[in-house]
Amino acid sequence: MAGNGALSGAVIAVAGAGGPAGRATLLRLAEAGATVVGADNDPERLAEAVDAARYASGGATVTGEPVDLLDLDSTRDWATHIEKDFGRVDGLVHLVGGWRGSETFIKSSLDDWDFLELLLIRTVQHTSLAFFEGLQRSERGRYVLISAAGATKPSAGNASYAAAKAAAEAWTLALADAFRKAGGADGPKSAAAILVVKALVHEAMRTERPHAKFAGFTDVRDLAEAIAGVWDKSAAEVNGKRLWLTETP
Repeated sequence: MAGNGALSGAVIAVAGAGGPAGRATLLRLAEAGATVVGADNDPERLAEAVDAARYASGGATVTGEPVDLLDLDSTRDWATHIEKDFGRVDGLVHLVGGWRGSETFIKSSLDDWDFLELLLIRTVQHTSLAFFEGLQRSERGRYVLISAAGATKPSAGNASYAAAKAAAEAWTLALADAFRKAGGADGPKSAAAILVVKALVHEAMRTERPHAKFAGFTDVRDLAEAIAGVWDKSAAEVNGKRLWLTETP
């Protein structure tokens, strides 16, 4: 994981960097030689994740700041000053998550939809709009969305969650089409890709439930590896693609 590959010298923004998947991603990108700029709505959690990645990667450039991704102007300001501070932006990894469900379809709460629409859709809209031009200016721009298999095969009790994930995927595929059109006959220079998991698992979950099998779950370290791998492929190979990390429904 020396910093001499596709990510060496890249500048990558990570939205939702304070959670377990964010921590693993910050570390993996830093170890690959990238400059990593994290954002989260929890300043304390973000600071811990940034410090951990910086320390474990041997002092790589890992920074973080609280950003209100539900505010388009704030998100645009974040994208703008990343380019100003580091000269460019080569990626946005969208790890903002959240889940609410119900026992049955008829018990679905539209309050859950309102909550998930903000977290899972609005943050995708704002980050993609804010970072599009910067990613298009990059020679290796990537927008990476983490999605769930439930978007393809919804279950009765997960209607709001699955619908929100499906909408986020559709928005990201529209972004991919914008990259395709911008590339013209030469093909896309930048790309938007979707990594699909069933669910994520990390060490704390295994400690809390030592006998659980977590069948089909993706470890956050494996997710981070797959995220880094998006830069190993050409834009044409990954643009507009769903890259499955679990069994396809």
